[in-house]
Amino acid sequence: MLVAGFPAGAFAANCYVVAPGPGEQCVIIDPGQDAERGIEEILATHRLRPAAVLLTHGHIDHVWSVAPVCGAKGIPAYIYPADRALLSDPAKGFPLGIGQELFGGMKFTEPDDVKELADGMSLSLVGLEIIVNHAPGHTEGSVTFRLPLREPATAEPITGQGKGATSEGGDVLFSGDLLFAGSIGRTDLPGGDYHTILRSLARVCLTLPDETVVLAGHGPQTTIGAERRANPFLTGLAPTGPPMPAGPPTPAGPPMPTGPPMPAGPQVPSSGPARGI
Repeated sequence: MLVAGFPAGAFAANCYVVAPGPGEQCVIIDPGQDAERGIEEILATHRLRPAAVLLTHGHIDHVWSVAPVCGAKGIPAYIYPADRALLSDPAKGFPLGIGQELFGGMKFTEPDDVKELADGMSLSLVGLEIIVNHAPGHTEGSVTFRLPLREPATAEPITGQGKGATSEGGDVLFSGDLLFAGSIGRTDLPGGDYHTILRSLARVCLTLPDETVVLAGHGPQTTIGAERRANPFLTGLAPTGPPMPAGPPTPAGPPMPTGPPMPAGPQVPSSGPARGI
């Protein structure tokens, strides 16, 4: 399997392109601000043909380019229904007044073809089986995407543009702004809730094997095992329920370095700083 990624725009939200291999169809995950050029470079380098866009949640740093990418390629976008309204009104993802201040003069529209995700569903796209799990807490409609990996691991970091990574016998989890290397998504914006994100982490992440590769919405790749051992937000959390099957359903990035001002800093629990818009 081929996975390539790059941090998009001033928000540095990781955008990923995933395919069974070079010369195949692919899916694009979280095309953020000014992501079109990076996506086109990956498509050209690996001779890929996009078939769909998958969105981990509706915050603007992850969906900024979804309408132009889908429109240019004639492909659908997949999002959990609770976050769908953010595609056309990103101000709803910010406290009252701040969203209008940031985006009041800008127009956003959702793609022509939007398909809604459901918890526990398995998407069969481009020859890949992609497991979807609802993981609220950063936003009400946050999800993760999990894929099996069967090839030997490479030493290259996944977040370097055009780089690929695999894991022998393990899975890869696209965690969005649920889980980062050493941190978790912020919970102080509309739709966020700290206790809810902890429950999502326990159910969606901690039930997975340690060797699962985590490709987060911001920052470098990590593994479930590394975060289980060292992430301060996971201290004291226990897995809830068995690892999620690939069949029937089972029961947010750092402050941007440039660009428009962000709302006052994230909620900071005693265990350290949370991350994500």
